[in-house]
Amino acid sequence: MRVTVAEDAALMREGLIGLLERFGHTVVAAVGDAPALVGAVRRERPDLVLTDVRMPPGNADDGLRAAVELRIADPALPVLVLSQYVEPVAAEALLDTGDGAGVGYLLKDRVADVTAFAAAAQRVAGGGTVLDPEVVRRLVRRRRDPVGRLSPREREVLDLMAQGRSNAEIADALVLSDAAVNKHVRAVFTKLDLPVEVSGHRRVLAVLAWLRSGS
Repeated sequence: MRVTVAEDAALMREGLIGLLERFGHTVVAAVGDAPALVGAVRRERPDLVLTDVRMPPGNADDGLRAAVELRIADPALPVLVLSQYVEPVAAEALLDTGDGAGVGYLLKDRVADVTAFAAAAQRVAGGGTVLDPEVVRRLVRRRRDPVGRLSPREREVLDLMAQGRSNAEIADALVLSDAAVNKHVRAVFTKLDLPVEVSGHRRVLAVLAWLRSGS
């Protein structure tokens, strides 16, 4: 996998490069500001963009705005955003690009679990959608509360669904049978008035569309 990395902190940038190379990926460009990110992606056409939210030149959400610009120009471009803090507005802006496929938003703390981080990067590059559990919780709190219809177990299932987990992965994480997970997934869609979708990232996108809506 060919990856472009955008991170203004040199130590973090070098750490990400080393981590990606450890898992057999090639970093085709590593930059420290948003304009350089846009230029590198247009030049290298990577399989994945890995970018911080807050970067020069404005040291605000320049990295996120560059990622959104790139996704608008090429909705199929996979982008995984890393952030020090939970920023629901930034997450929603990214999810609103294209059809929401091939995007991810993780807190930087998640990089410490290198295997999980590498899996998340691979999932996004493959067209999946990955959200940090804390981002999901913040998105849920931003809207009125149909989630209140869900049982505690169904909320756990929804969290994992929004991270792009398959039913089998949810079963492993929650120590449930496949049949029990299927039942909870159907209940989540029913209670949120969403059509049942059992395949691929389209199921996740339906959940994310509900999370983004304000109605």
